[in-house]
Amino acid sequence: MTRGRAAGNPRKRLLTVLVLVIVCVFIYFCSRKDGSSPLEYGSKSLKHFGWGGDEDADESSSKTGGGEDGAILKTIPVCDDRLSELIPCLDRNLLYQTRLKLDLNLMEHYERHCPMPERRYNCLIPPPPGYKIPIKWPKSRDQVWKANIPHTHLATEKSDQRWMVVKGEKIVFPGGGTHFHYGADKYITSIANMLNFPNNNINNGGRLRNVFDVGCGVASFGGYLLSSNVIAMSLAPNDVHENQIQFALERGIPAYLGVLGTKRLPYPSRSFELAHCSRCRIDWLQRDGILLLELDRLLRPGGYFAYSSPEAYAQDEEDLRIWKQMSALVERMCWKIAAKRNQTVIWVKPLTNDCYRKREPGTQPPLCRSGDDPDAVWGVNMEACITPYSDQMHRAKGSGLVPWPARLTTPPPRLADFDYSTEMFVNDMEVWQQRVDNYWTMLSKKIKPDTFRNVMDMKANMGSFAAALKDKDVWVMNVVPENVPNTLKIIYDRGLLGTVHNWCEAFSTYPRTYDLLHAWTIFSDIIAKECSPEDLLIEMDRILRPKGFVIVHDKRSVVELIKTYLRALHWEAVAISGVEQSEDDSVLIIQKKMWLTSESVRVAQ
Repeated sequence: MTRGRAAGNPRKRLLTVLVLVIVCVFIYFCSRKDGSSPLEYGSKSLKHFGWGGDEDADESSSKTGGGEDGAILKTIPVCDDRLSELIPCLDRNLLYQTRLKLDLNLMEHYERHCPMPERRYNCLIPPPPGYKIPIKWPKSRDQVWKANIPHTHLATEKSDQRWMVVKGEKIVFPGGGTHFHYGADKYITSIANMLNFPNNNINNGGRLRNVFDVGCGVASFGGYLLSSNVIAMSLAPNDVHENQIQFALERGIPAYLGVLGTKRLPYPSRSFELAHCSRCRIDWLQRDGILLLELDRLLRPGGYFAYSSPEAYAQDEEDLRIWKQMSALVERMCWKIAAKRNQTVIWVKPLTNDCYRKREPGTQPPLCRSGDDPDAVWGVNMEACITPYSDQMHRAKGSGLVPWPARLTTPPPRLADFDYSTEMFVNDMEVWQQRVDNYWTMLSKKIKPDTFRNVMDMKANMGSFAAALKDKDVWVMNVVPENVPNTLKIIYDRGLLGTVHNWCEAFSTYPRTYDLLHAWTIFSDIIAKECSPEDLLIEMDRILRPKGFVIVHDKRSVVELIKTYLRALHWEAVAISGVEQSEDDSVLIIQKKMWLTSESVRVAQ
């Protein structure tokens, strides 16, 4: 009997182990539901540092309760602290896990690759330990809190180039760059002098307004252009020099994460008067000059390309070879040298199609096909061809734009591409001026003149929301959804900046980079596309700075839905109103509270 019982014990123990294994597997797969992962749940305990609102807001991600009119409050977990800088569609870990076959030579690994729904982190991104409310503009141009972007390798790596210097709790930016050690301001003046612009002012009497800075570093070039009423789209990938764009946006300088790889950049044709590349290490000769031809697509008639690089001045054999081949390429593209001095050469594009028409048959690169739409950009491959000007631009011998600042409010020629009339344009400006005045009235008790710097209009239409902010010291990222008419070229013709985007996916920016998000009917659009409004709310929380604001202008039913998420998001409603005598139109203004995870607080202390 004793032996019999002893012999039975192993079977019982085996059965117990099997039950435990089954339970563990069940728990694991439950935790993976909706794209969750163990990383997401590492820091759910919060410390709340906001003002006003619910005292129990720090518990809102782990319980439900009744909302207004008996609505059920939603729940959203907090991500692990290691995800504090997550960019979902530019996530290297995702690329490693999915083992995508990408061509590193073509920079495909720096292009957008968004996670499938089951791989999304459906959680709130925590700020890093010690995070502080960002320094206000204009001081932020020259200094940021080190705790907000705790990466100092660039300060060491670029110490001889004066990109950035660590000083105590701050990182300061002396304005240097790879080819302008003595400061971006002096470098900008030298470019204006090379082009014989009046008073050595880069804005050329308001005729030069939009600049594209590719391989921008920490965007000091773009930052110093602002004092001349010139605005730059600073572009860099999330590459080995990590956090360049994060530094730019923390400083309050317009910037976007992107790369000249295989896809067209998300900007319409004829958007910029000047493109700039200061030793950005781009192989412009690759693939029949396809990257240089992408710049050509973006430049306006008579636009400039300022190139500062050893190829423009060095005398060693390899640099001379590259210079010779590049000179031959741009000559076939009908570019001419406008100026060349020291380390910099500046080419200029033709004003008309005349040069293209005079080229010998079979000259490479060819003209693009007549059916090619140069403004189609979302997910569209680059092509190694020259985009000729429209008949209207050819006849006008240029873009036909008036100088800045009159450009902002003058109907641009490309309105006709959409059959929009001058009356429609003027009416749109008036409507948005009234709406913005209403928004600011609603916000009046919560904001100061320096509360906002980085603003995003999530559905920009013709850019009149941004135009209505002309007297505020802000810049606006005007976003045009990819499934609507591409009015982004009207926005650029007004001297503003923006991009095309699909709001069913994450935006190409670091967390905590915008002070204000304007969401006009974007939630209704998302619901109509059968995408998740909850995913969009989580994405908005990711890119919004703590104590930043959201303006939701949408149907009343949509506003009521969003209100059920406020506690879970650690957001607070600060104002709400019906507008424009419409029973189904409502404005909800929200502020994101300041919170840190308990782990972040422990590390900071």
